[in-house]
Amino acid sequence: MIQIFHNNRCRKSREGLEILEKSGKDFEVIKYLEAVPSENDLKNILKLLNIKPIELVRKNETIWKENFKGKDLSDDEIVSALIKNPKLIERPIVINGNKAIIGRPSERILDII
Repeated sequence: MIQIFHNNRCRKSREGLEILEKSGKDFEVIKYLEAVPSENDLKNILKLLNIKPIELVRKNETIWKENFKGKDLSDDEIVSALIKNPKLIERPIVINGNKAIIGRPSERILDII
């Protein structure tokens, strides 16, 4: 089943959700700020996205700028920061089977559904 890691306060995430709703396909909404992914889940998402943890970070967030920017962090330390501060996770993330995409721009979601 298609999954979307969604934050309703984010315009891009709402746009991604709308694309899925209009597709008519079954999907699951994961409100990742409430149901924070485990370390294993997040590492699996990164693997599906085929990106490094730093590429999943919202670097303009105050939390990042005040606590992590400019530090030489390992991949594991970045994953830990994302789990402790899920607001830092780029969104929306859409997963369909063994494919995943960050829906920015939102139209990219169409490539995997």
